[in-house]
Amino acid sequence: MRSRKTTLRTLWLAAASLSVIATAAHGQAQPDPRDAEIQELKAEVRALAAKLDRLEARANTPPVIETPAQAPAAPAVVTLAAGRPSIASADGQFTANLHGVMNFDAAQYSQASAGPIATDLRRGAAAGDTAHARDLSSGTDFRRARLGVDGRAFGDWDYDVLFEFGGSGEEDAGHVYDLWIQYSGLKPFRARVGAFTPSAGLEDQGSTSGMMFLERPAIADIARGLAGGDSREAIQVWAGTDRWYASTAVTGRSVGVVNSQATGVSQPFDSQLGFIGRAGFAPFRTDRGLLALGVHGSYVDRPADVGGPDTAAGAARYAITLQERPELRVDGTRLISTGAINARHADTIGLEAAVQYGPLFLQSEYERIRIERLNPAAGVGDPTFHGYYVEGSYMLTGERRRFNPANWAFDGPPVNRPFSLQDGTWGAFEVAARYSDADLNDHAGAAGAAPSADAVRGGEQQIWSAGLNWYPNSFVRFMLDYQDVTIHRLSPSATTFSTPVGAEIGQHYHVVAVRSQFAF
Repeated sequence: MRSRKTTLRTLWLAAASLSVIATAAHGQAQPDPRDAEIQELKAEVRALAAKLDRLEARANTPPVIETPAQAPAAPAVVTLAAGRPSIASADGQFTANLHGVMNFDAAQYSQASAGPIATDLRRGAAAGDTAHARDLSSGTDFRRARLGVDGRAFGDWDYDVLFEFGGSGEEDAGHVYDLWIQYSGLKPFRARVGAFTPSAGLEDQGSTSGMMFLERPAIADIARGLAGGDSREAIQVWAGTDRWYASTAVTGRSVGVVNSQATGVSQPFDSQLGFIGRAGFAPFRTDRGLLALGVHGSYVDRPADVGGPDTAAGAARYAITLQERPELRVDGTRLISTGAINARHADTIGLEAAVQYGPLFLQSEYERIRIERLNPAAGVGDPTFHGYYVEGSYMLTGERRRFNPANWAFDGPPVNRPFSLQDGTWGAFEVAARYSDADLNDHAGAAGAAPSADAVRGGEQQIWSAGLNWYPNSFVRFMLDYQDVTIHRLSPSATTFSTPVGAEIGQHYHVVAVRSQFAF
């Protein structure tokens, strides 16, 4: 480029020189005809120089890359399906769903009036509870008050953040109920870690917003609470289809809760280490019916060290206590309990079965629980406990309870004709019945006799229940339950329970309860 410019300048100077020479030779009197040619040549040289300057400037300017205009990002999709607020990215890779539950319960207990403690021998689970069992509290309670968000991130990651403000008898302080993340990119396998309810049975995994009764059967709650239960810190791997299901989990402690008496859970010296496994399959499934069978179990390899190195001799350092309330929580009093058993290990095994045919539904589970004592005295064996329940329901309006293969359990029914005075529709109606038995006795002995060295007088609880459920729509539900409760229990200690030796401390009572619920 530079050599071309130099050449043009040389030509211009040559043209100028010719002009000067011509002028000198001929003077100014008579113009030379060659002058016009010289001027024309000079103009061409100037034009070429200008063009060369433009080319040089363009060569030294960075190139401008033209890109097509970017399309604006697609807006998020906001929905309110069935009353549940949801937001999702246009490609579905990200979602966030608000989640809320209210269970507001009211109950009226019908039991014999409380008499003097010396003659009225009804007692609660704990030795010091000599009053509540004799006068159960009729009233109201927010059993569940939950608020949270769940959804998906980057397509393959699921999450759930849920806080609980309800309680048993009285509402607890707000606390973490569910808080977990799950990878779902290797279907049918999934892996979850955090605080959640590890899979441990049909009742354990059924949604509390769709249960037939206000509470689970007592034996199911006892068994699942050994290594699992609500808000358990764990890691779980599971897989399944609509025909089979398998899961395994490693579990630790449960999330700590401050209850209505401002009493929290003490930090153990070492947390519990447990394992849970479950398998299920459906040998029969059609458009009208389903048979689901399964087995589940748990093993506590290391009970929580609740006493520490300064535990007094004879006290339970690695205590496991099996206990439960009757199947209602308006009054939070427990009436059956094994008391603290110093344990080396513990395990459960359970069998499960459910059958659905049209609007008819039946379900049952059996649980066996064994505790291996730590350093027992001579002649003291390891206690074993058991229980079962049978329950069923019938949808008067023809709907069917929904089977959820993701957790291998049944949820509430859809509502085909939501309540509407304008349309003359009334929602869905369901009737239900259940019998449950939870036996926490082992070598209990005879009435009027002192317990043997290896006796566990935890008591046996038998409950007949009947219920009527009304689902105005998928958002709201009202429940009416009746219970006939019988507790058989011999006094574990005449001294600590303030009773005669081997006295009967159980009771028989009735209760009517209602629940108002919304869930989204």
